[in-house]
Amino acid sequence: MVARVNTVSFQGIDVKAVDVQVQLSNGLPAFNIVGLPDKAVAESKERVRAALHALGLSLPPKRLTVNMAPADLGKEGSHFDLPIALGVLGAMGVIPKEELGRYVVLGELSLDASIRSVSGVLPAAMHASESDRDLICPKECGGEAAWAGDLDIIAPNDLLQLINHIKGTQLLGRPEAKLANDNALNIPDLSHVKGQESAKRALEITAAGGHNLLMIGAPGSGKSMLASCLPGILPPLSPKEALELSMVHSLAGVLPEGGLIRQRPFRAPHHSASQPALIGGGQKVRPGEISLAHHGVLFLDELPEFSRATLESLRQPLETGDALVARANAHIRYPARFQLIAAMNPCRCGYLGDNDMACTKAPRCGVDYQSKISGPLMDRIDIHVDVPPVQIADLHGVKAGDTSEVVAARVFAAREVQRVRYQRLGMKGSAFVNANATGEILDLVSNMSAETRDILTKAAERAKLSARGYYRILKVARTISDLNGGAKMLCTADIAEALSYRRMAVCG
Repeated sequence: MVARVNTVSFQGIDVKAVDVQVQLSNGLPAFNIVGLPDKAVAESKERVRAALHALGLSLPPKRLTVNMAPADLGKEGSHFDLPIALGVLGAMGVIPKEELGRYVVLGELSLDASIRSVSGVLPAAMHASESDRDLICPKECGGEAAWAGDLDIIAPNDLLQLINHIKGTQLLGRPEAKLANDNALNIPDLSHVKGQESAKRALEITAAGGHNLLMIGAPGSGKSMLASCLPGILPPLSPKEALELSMVHSLAGVLPEGGLIRQRPFRAPHHSASQPALIGGGQKVRPGEISLAHHGVLFLDELPEFSRATLESLRQPLETGDALVARANAHIRYPARFQLIAAMNPCRCGYLGDNDMACTKAPRCGVDYQSKISGPLMDRIDIHVDVPPVQIADLHGVKAGDTSEVVAARVFAAREVQRVRYQRLGMKGSAFVNANATGEILDLVSNMSAETRDILTKAAERAKLSARGYYRILKVARTISDLNGGAKMLCTADIAEALSYRRMAVCG
């Protein structure tokens, strides 16, 4: 007789159903796991054996075979422990095999039969809900699984509780949906930034339209602080966005406190980060920083200090909103719809243009340093803004600017203008912001007078902008207009301000 348990395997954000089949047969005692298991799965037989021993059970002196179908799909991770253990218990007759078919099961076993948390519970729960099944998961993961919908969730603390629940001698209640503690993010208020009015204006436009931003300025001018204020003025996550983001963090095993994420993420990897760390990959493919920043902010400080290959790998995700990791046997996709906020010094010493502090290699050092950023990557950044040093006199007695709450209200109003506009055009999801509008859509929503269009055309020709650069100016101009009330016609002032945020890449 064969006992069967449903579980899952993960290929990027995609969830693949796995059928765990357990058979007890006559023959020499053995415990074999087949179906392309990795090292962690192959070792699960020892954890299962020890967990059963902790319950006072021992494996019968028979041949025990565990097959995980489909057999040509690689199985990775420790979450196969619990489905294998339940399959073994079903084959032994300890629990009724018929009860196991209605659940998707995942969890890691300890030697004392307790069930440890695993990654990927939220997407597994979504898969179970779509498959019209219920879920068995570790107790620590029950809070995230509860967001998947109206399905029965069993979240035991150990294997004995689960056996008693299945046999009807103990009742485990459905876990309550949990929320992550967002207070730990400690987002600074925009009013704490002294001076830098032009940079704060650029940051507001960035937030309102979902644009990418590059800040160039001397050390200590406030670039990092400005970037860290951005999550505080972005609109809150929609329920769909929160689920998508939490699923990625669940797969990465970094979902805070096993609860749903409510705050847009702010990821700031060090410039020594490798390409797999930033984009995703590794021996066992995991989400990279750009996917962990999905629906949020990716801040790259000291942009030219990142390796050239790492920066160039950002070009495709910036356009498509996906991180695609190619392997010989599979293509693994993670969502990566993020806002890129970058900061850099104008040269290696950081004081280009300052006659008193600039190094002797100026201005050539600035050309060499900025040329580390390729033209194609620079072309994908909508807004370029200079952040000059703050004068010491401006640090005292200067009236504080608008708070993050005030700016966030203006940003939210501009986003609502975009949402209504794009809904009327049949656009959904991430297309609610100007930064993700296609050229065809921009032509429909960027009406302007002949005089204004002539100014834009001449400026684009003089600056030798690419077609991408031209449309990115239109996107920024559309956002500026939306902040001013969302007039159907773009005025000359909107185009002029958008052009002021554009600079040519330095060739090298």
